[in-house]
Amino acid sequence: MKNDYIIRQERKEDYREVENLVREAFWNTFRPGCSEHYLLHILRDNADFIEELDFVMEKDGRIIGQNVFVKANIKADDGRNIPVLTMGPISIAPDMQKKGYGKILLDYCLKKAAALGYGAVCIEGNIGFYGKSGFGYSHDFGISYHGMPKGEKVPFFLCKEFVKGYLDGITGEYAPPECYFVSDSEVDEFDKGFPPKEKLRLPGQIF
Repeated sequence: MKNDYIIRQERKEDYREVENLVREAFWNTFRPGCSEHYLLHILRDNADFIEELDFVMEKDGRIIGQNVFVKANIKADDGRNIPVLTMGPISIAPDMQKKGYGKILLDYCLKKAAALGYGAVCIEGNIGFYGKSGFGYSHDFGISYHGMPKGEKVPFFLCKEFVKGYLDGITGEYAPPECYFVSDSEVDEFDKGFPPKEKLRLPGQIF
């Protein structure tokens, strides 16, 4: 078990450093450039952002990781809105990746979310990573992803219950909260405040 780090809540004076970390971690990963640093910037002011679950990871006085949570809902087939969380962006500095820090940060954050009494969390991610922290495919919980045929297995749509049985007997649809959708023009304008980086079209990008 590593013990050369601390995990704490993000402070206002961390904002720019953390946004730059997120930018470095996501740049050219899913698309040319990235939008995640701007997304984090606007999420902090959203009513559904959970300040108590806004964490950074430090090593040797430097912030090397971060994660945030936002309130979300499952629209159940019986008409109810089932409160859940969603998560991210979550990132680790590029030079600190593949060293175990990501899972340490994730597991810490999930434990804190559970302790606050939330029932479940739905995310988009890779089961190879998140499955090690107790996530499963959301279709196994009876939850469909917005815009996909009901019951279709969506390999990137994952769920974890904090309260065992929280989603028992519930079928319905999940859509990412509106606050997760940002415009390219706003991202480009925000990005002008950071050091120039080249946007590249790379294999494996999905946007």
